[in-house]
Amino acid sequence: MNIDLHSYIRDVPDFPYPGILFKDITPLIEQPAAFRAALDGLEALCIDRKIDKIVGVESRGFLFGAPLADRLGVGFVMARKKGKLPSKIISISYELEYGSNTIEMHRDSIIQNDNVLLIDDVLATGGTSCAVCSLIEQLGGTVEALLFVIELSSLKGRDQLKNREVLCLLEY
Repeated sequence: MNIDLHSYIRDVPDFPYPGILFKDITPLIEQPAAFRAALDGLEALCIDRKIDKIVGVESRGFLFGAPLADRLGVGFVMARKKGKLPSKIISISYELEYGSNTIEMHRDSIIQNDNVLLIDDVLATGGTSCAVCSLIEQLGGTVEALLFVIELSSLKGRDQLKNREVLCLLEY
């Protein structure tokens, strides 16, 4: 079955701030056939890669990362907002287009020479992804590629991810 995944992405104007056009994946994950098709597409983009772990970025990266890790038979690691992880963590603070944030991972989630695929729902300006890549590398992992459901190409997030392979299912 051929599904137009673009038709399952909802535009929400002025969210979370005035002037932002938010790309909402909720309709996509609410429809089993569309969600399965998205996972199939994401899997096809990375099936032939040597990956030891998938790092999903809170929170929508979890929705795609955990089932993809299961399909690929690899571990799943959570990159979470500050204060959400219960064990020893590594953290990094970074700037966003509308403020700053801190993201954390467990120190023992990535081991030396792990090949890691980072996944999130949207590539916008690339700030969060850069921060998570830094954490992965500080822990001794190698970022094999970055995988996104949606790329907002006008925001030039790829430019922030210099020399990194970026894979996207949908582009706007």
